[in-house]
Amino acid sequence: MLQISGLTYRYPNATDIQLSVPAFSLDKGEHAIIIGPSGCGKSTLLHLLAAILSPQQGKVHVAGVDLRTLSPRVADAWRGSTVGFLPQKLALVPSLTVGENLLVAAYANGRTADAGRAGDVLRALGLGEKINAKPHQLSQGQQQRVAIARALFNRPALLLADEPTANLDDDACAAVIDLLKAQARDNGASLVIATHDARVLTALPAAKVLRLERLARETA
Repeated sequence: MLQISGLTYRYPNATDIQLSVPAFSLDKGEHAIIIGPSGCGKSTLLHLLAAILSPQQGKVHVAGVDLRTLSPRVADAWRGSTVGFLPQKLALVPSLTVGENLLVAAYANGRTADAGRAGDVLRALGLGEKINAKPHQLSQGQQQRVAIARALFNRPALLLADEPTANLDDDACAAVIDLLKAQARDNGASLVIATHDARVLTALPAAKVLRLERLARETA
């Protein structure tokens, strides 16, 4: 499912490498945790795995595709069919209903919007009755479940979550991890979580762990 070798990345105009991953692999259906301090490149790695950023050196293969070979246009289409992304900032569209927020995932990737699929995913997450609600009418936990539903809408092979337990208490943290794990299993997806939260390690003891270190020097 996922193979990384000799990967390095630096942002434009940066003098130091922000990310270095010598080797890492993940099989279909497995879980992985990317852990490390703020600024170590966790989010950058997720963006590379989603083909939002392009690898500069090394290799990144996801679901049999060499991400270095994808043009921006092809990368967008590939991402829509292969990757589900749960960002730290949920970015739900406030003017759209919950159901419409899910359908955006199809429209954005040139797919036919399937309202029935939206209802199915929402019901699986206990939100079936909220399909016509606006995001501001939901609790924070419900909004997060809508974001998870949107990430799962296109049946991705790889589910990426960026700091999904940030600022959550212990009970809410456990609930989110259980939900991500269950949804990855039910959708046949591999799950990769980037976090600085040690509770995620406890909640997913069988997950592979990739520890990143902060490489870039402080600048004045």
